[in-house]
Amino acid sequence: MKSNIVYLTFACLITTSTSFYSELNAQTPVNRDTIILAALEIIKETTYCGLVTIDSSGQPQIRTMNPFPVEDNLVIWFATSRSSRKVREINNNPKVCVYFADHLIAKGYVNINGSAAVIDDKDLLIKMKRDYWNGIPDWQNKFVLLKIVPISVEVINYKHGLNNDPDTFRAPSILF
Repeated sequence: MKSNIVYLTFACLITTSTSFYSELNAQTPVNRDTIILAALEIIKETTYCGLVTIDSSGQPQIRTMNPFPVEDNLVIWFATSRSSRKVREINNNPKVCVYFADHLIAKGYVNINGSAAVIDDKDLLIKMKRDYWNGIPDWQNKFVLLKIVPISVEVINYKHGLNNDPDTFRAPSILF
């Protein structure tokens, strides 16, 4: 009888401690608004980002870009040369990834998977013009805009408590 009580007590301790341990280590569900707010915070503090496209052989290509201020719905705009590789790659495959992080201060990162479109609209380009373009002869005819509409976003933002899952290392994410 005493061994049954010891066994029962031991089983209860194991079950309770396992349950407590998994609650401690499980990723807490995060609501959509918190993820978007945390993403916008990191994006607004980051001057440059990485834009990943897929070339004709299926190889990912990444380059550093300077986005326009990102909209609250996480739509991202860039300007680029109309004859650039990225324009050809986006026209062939609109699936892109945009990565924001400042590794010097390590606040976290934002990864946006989206669909890109090349926008050849001179009026919109003129509205979005950057001051330094004045030094580029015939910039109105050299540039096009890239519009990235998010499909999914994942965010690590330590300030907001958005950390990766301890088992899978997956970041909190949402779909659009």
